[in-house]
Amino acid sequence: MRVAMIGTGYVGLVSGACFSDFGHNVVCVDKDVSKIDALKAGRIPIYEPGLDVLVKDNVAAGRLSFTTKLEEAMPGADAVFIAVGTPSRRGDGFADLSYVYAAAEEIAGLMGKYTVVVTKSTVPVGTGRKVAEIINNVRPNAEFDVCSNPEFLREGSAIEDFKRPDRVVVGTESDKARTIMRELYRPLYLIETPIVFTSIETAELIKYAANAFLATKITFINEMANLCEKVNADVQDVARGIGLDGRIGRKFLNAGPGYGGSCFPKDTLALVRTAESFGAPSRIVEAVVAVNDDRKKQMAEKIKDAFGGSVAGKTVAVLGLTFKPNTDDMRDAPSLGILPALVEAGAKVRAFDPEGMNEAKHLLQGIEFAADEYAAMTGADGVVILTEWNEFRALDLDRVRKLLKQPLMIDLRNIYKPAEMAASGFDYFSIGRPAAKRAGA
Repeated sequence: MRVAMIGTGYVGLVSGACFSDFGHNVVCVDKDVSKIDALKAGRIPIYEPGLDVLVKDNVAAGRLSFTTKLEEAMPGADAVFIAVGTPSRRGDGFADLSYVYAAAEEIAGLMGKYTVVVTKSTVPVGTGRKVAEIINNVRPNAEFDVCSNPEFLREGSAIEDFKRPDRVVVGTESDKARTIMRELYRPLYLIETPIVFTSIETAELIKYAANAFLATKITFINEMANLCEKVNADVQDVARGIGLDGRIGRKFLNAGPGYGGSCFPKDTLALVRTAESFGAPSRIVEAVVAVNDDRKKQMAEKIKDAFGGSVAGKTVAVLGLTFKPNTDDMRDAPSLGILPALVEAGAKVRAFDPEGMNEAKHLLQGIEFAADEYAAMTGADGVVILTEWNEFRALDLDRVRKLLKQPLMIDLRNIYKPAEMAASGFDYFSIGRPAAKRAGA
């Protein structure tokens, strides 16, 4: 089948590359000339494991191409996907749908034969109907259907998520559109992936509800971690104990500095605003947003407390800047709230991240960036682990202890075990677990 993919951001590029790997002919479109030029030259604008090889192989096979002109991608397309950004609007938190609606207008102006127009972007309930209305207004006699096909890709494992998903959600009332969407996802039928067909509105809401629920799990275990610290309990054991309950599940019960990234912050806020606008406020999600916002402030205070109440005049090494490992995404990363608070409190912050530093340099002021994790720790008064990159899971602790002015580690991802860290000569602070002091401290 022929597919036009509008947007070469995270969702559009991964989806386009994976569809082409399914055997479809895919043209990815983006207004950003520099991005398209880079893709044509084989340079991938985002970090996602395996994506560079996937793009290279399918370009070489002639199934994947890139252009800045939708008119080059539309002719003969069976489906055109809208995979543009929907950031939170400043001031009110609603999703900014201007890029989605602009894409719908452009599609309408170029539409020829029957086409399925698919919203792949995360959009509030009612957006698909509005897209159909825009197309009808521009071209009243156009033959088309609108589908909602939300993505459920995790940064760092997006290719696997696309090719072996838990489910595929398709919102449409059209039998013709269902047939085309089934054919697009045919390789997944062969491995018996559940394909959930719903109304457009239901599909749109499924995406927001899923992200809000996962964000709620993260926020819940973070609040339990706070309580664990007060009552001398271990949050990892609490998470294991409740996660073994099949009704709850083990995933997303890792205590830490709060959620970030391109989805959870904006999607929870957009769901809150949508629920308010329809007169059905979501008090639970409202609380999740508020608690997570406050989490970054709590983490900055936790670091200060570990340093004896103040970081003024101290050099703080920070390992990890991105919101999670295996991505270069800095959007709403906890580091963006925690590090400026430390600088404001008088600390000298020296940071390292395996993939996120280029973006971080544009977002964080007054931060020194190190060549590697050990350079970051050289001469520092203590080290903070902020992102659980594999590189930080097996540090040479003897070397770390010698590099630091004092053997102090604040582990905001609970990578290490308190007793083992104390035995290795560290003062060790983590999330939702008792602090561990080295012998004689």
